[in-house]
Amino acid sequence: MRRPRPSEAATGALLVLAGLVCQELGASIAVTLFPQVGPIGMVTLRLVFAALILLAVARPSLGGHPRSAWVSAVGFGVVLAAMNVCFYLALDRIPLGPAVTLEILGPLALSVIAGRRWTSALWAGVALIGVLLLGGVLLHSGPTAALDPIGVVLALAAGALWIGYILLSARTGTEFPGLNGLAIAAAIGALVTIPLAATTAGTALFDPVILLLGLGVAALSSAVPYALEFVALRRLSAATFSILLASAPAIAAIAGLLVLGQELTTPQWLGIACVVGAGIGAVLSARRGPSPEVQPSIAPS
Repeated sequence: MRRPRPSEAATGALLVLAGLVCQELGASIAVTLFPQVGPIGMVTLRLVFAALILLAVARPSLGGHPRSAWVSAVGFGVVLAAMNVCFYLALDRIPLGPAVTLEILGPLALSVIAGRRWTSALWAGVALIGVLLLGGVLLHSGPTAALDPIGVVLALAAGALWIGYILLSARTGTEFPGLNGLAIAAAIGALVTIPLAATTAGTALFDPVILLLGLGVAALSSAVPYALEFVALRRLSAATFSILLASAPAIAAIAGLLVLGQELTTPQWLGIACVVGAGIGAVLSARRGPSPEVQPSIAPS
């Protein structure tokens, strides 16, 4: 594989960071719509519009696929919906930065387990310290430092489901060409959440302003980051790409502060730094092994 030139790598890094900024900006806008449609209503709007965008781009064929392919796609869609529901319910209870930090522990745990090195245990310990700092167990700085326990559980559940998302994404990718599997899974995920949204948000989902903002959230959180990451992967190594993605919790915390006014305590910022550091460390430790092919992903944040 040709090593990217410095100028290409710099451009790729900027594209990844721009994608992360769009993603967390989309999540911030989504939170502002919770009073109107609720977390589940917001998930539904995002998935519906993301599915429409993906279906328009991929135009998947529904015929000629074996039963195993449809089992993978349906499982992928259900996990995608559940992951987003858990994450958005968490955002309704805890700030964006801690929510993304706790959620990213899922992929980090998968990376650590797959690493099978003593350094993997080290980075797992650093991540655990970060979680304890976030939860106010270490360096507790007052009553405002503690996170809502239900929100923490929901964010961790989203992280666990993210592991399933990664595994099912890889499996679905072998069953369907291109973006077809992701487009079908997104459509299935949208269909799963529509009945839930109908009972919680009702007719508010059809407000023109809400629909327009929902489209914006879907574009910022899904379509734009995916496109930017797709272009960036042609300019970056897999390791560099993964390291940049590990900065997501920090970007989320900054977005939460600037857009939503979510102030964090010093221990919570330290906790986010620990998780980011653990993610970068896990990637660097894994560089000695074979470099896997990295694909863009539509994360829930």
